[in-house]
Amino acid sequence: MRKKNPQWTGAQIVVQTLIEQGVTDVFGYPGGTVLDLYDELYLHRDKLRHILTAHEQGAAHAADGYARATGKVGVVIATSGPGATNLVTGIATAMIDSVPMVALTGNVATSQIGRDSFQEINIYGITMPITKHNYFVTDVHELADTIREAFQIAKSGRPGPVLIDIPKDVQLAKCAFTPQGVVAPQPQKEVSQTEIDRAAALIQKAERPYIYVGGGAAACGLTEEILAFAERIDACIGCTLMGLSAVPHHCPRFLGMQGMHGRYASTMANRRADLVLGLGVRFSDRATGNTATYAPEATIIQLDADLSEINKNVPVALGLVGDLVENFKRIAAACAPAAHPDWMDEIAALRETERKLTQAAQTVCDLSPQRLMDVINDEKTDDTLIVTDVGQHQMWAAQCIDLEKARRFISSGGLGTMGYGMGAAIGAQIGDGSRAVLITGDGSFGMNLNELTTAVTYQIPLVIVLFNNGALGMVRQLQELYYGRRYAETELARKTDFVKLAQAFGAKGERAATLEAFRAAFHAAMRHRGPTLIEVPIEKEEPVLPMLPPDGADGDIITTKEAFQ
Repeated sequence: MRKKNPQWTGAQIVVQTLIEQGVTDVFGYPGGTVLDLYDELYLHRDKLRHILTAHEQGAAHAADGYARATGKVGVVIATSGPGATNLVTGIATAMIDSVPMVALTGNVATSQIGRDSFQEINIYGITMPITKHNYFVTDVHELADTIREAFQIAKSGRPGPVLIDIPKDVQLAKCAFTPQGVVAPQPQKEVSQTEIDRAAALIQKAERPYIYVGGGAAACGLTEEILAFAERIDACIGCTLMGLSAVPHHCPRFLGMQGMHGRYASTMANRRADLVLGLGVRFSDRATGNTATYAPEATIIQLDADLSEINKNVPVALGLVGDLVENFKRIAAACAPAAHPDWMDEIAALRETERKLTQAAQTVCDLSPQRLMDVINDEKTDDTLIVTDVGQHQMWAAQCIDLEKARRFISSGGLGTMGYGMGAAIGAQIGDGSRAVLITGDGSFGMNLNELTTAVTYQIPLVIVLFNNGALGMVRQLQELYYGRRYAETELARKTDFVKLAQAFGAKGERAATLEAFRAAFHAAMRHRGPTLIEVPIEKEEPVLPMLPPDGADGDIITTKEAFQ
């Protein structure tokens, strides 16, 4: 029997339990109600590194990026009141994208709860809809087990964020502490062999199979199994935005991202398929378009860890809930080899059509987004972390960046959080250790550019490629199509000199006015020890194509600038 440590404070218990659960890095910002916790972090800085961000939202995004890049649970700490509420956008981002995170917040003493005390807020109530679970701890004796349970919930089944609100007096109270081991994820219900056999039978009947890979598959390391299975049943592979990097770009069966701004071949193959095997996908509106016309000829099989996702957006013939890796392996083992030469010929024709459309859509401008992405592809390695903000640049990156290894593409998918990129890039780089490239736009970057100070302070090897079109490009694109080119508040008349701004923060800053200048600047930035910002002016009128209009069907897909205009 392990010996109990007598009379540890709640703050000591928090830090010791984090260490016990294998945490090595935390992100946050101190304040009055977490001073005792921060004092313990200082005393244990040899075991637990704290990264001080410029803002709590940046800390939440950093914990999120850390988790996406490593597969570990990200941890963020904030004080009460505005410190806690500043986490909300980051928590919601993690929730919708199924990212394991534990958020620790301080609060006023329990005797002051409900009295509108200084910096008191009911963060428990505020975050209830955007967490997997949350806690308000009033008894120090329950603190260690609450933290352990939070870690278990965060990484079990469909991962997600958990919040623990700890009043100041609970951090000061004392009790015995018994160390334990790292908690394991909760076991998932086993799917019956009958359901596995039924899935295999449906797959074997298919003549035009399409494997549809989502964020759930990207997060659980199914790459080799997916490649082998696609070869076995002679299928093509597409993915969601969150599924990018789960399948290597060089795979001849991989068609890329499908959906609203997806690759033409992938989107059309999905709609022509007679079987869609969804692996960890939500069938969100951006991926499906009009659900009434989605994959009209397909039998749909959905594998997911979350029962609530089955039949939520599109009706499926069979939904298997449980461990995605285990269930997929069992289905693969139950399927005999198959060949579909006609389907492969059709896929080849779709690829050729896509090639011609892409070639026709290429702008003659020297600094076209596609040419800029080609430079990034030439310079990056397979280990480089590609992080994006949200907007047109995000879609160009999703379409054009070649990703060969899992967990190399980090982006806000479900919530679409502008300003996500800086914090996420910092957290991802700290967690993984590889160089990060943040692809952003002038609109998104402006939202959390304060985190440049964090990147400089910690000398993060980060290259920021800032596409500057003087506009909120994606919203402006919708205004061009559907609002008679009435650009209401989407054309930015800002006078910001981003190069001087970067230099003022202590980073390198450059402006590239030609493709060759960008190539030289990016080449140097990829070898620089700290952060570099490269501003690149692009055309305001450059649309993201292809584009499936909101709630559109395959016949509505816009593939050329002439059709767009």
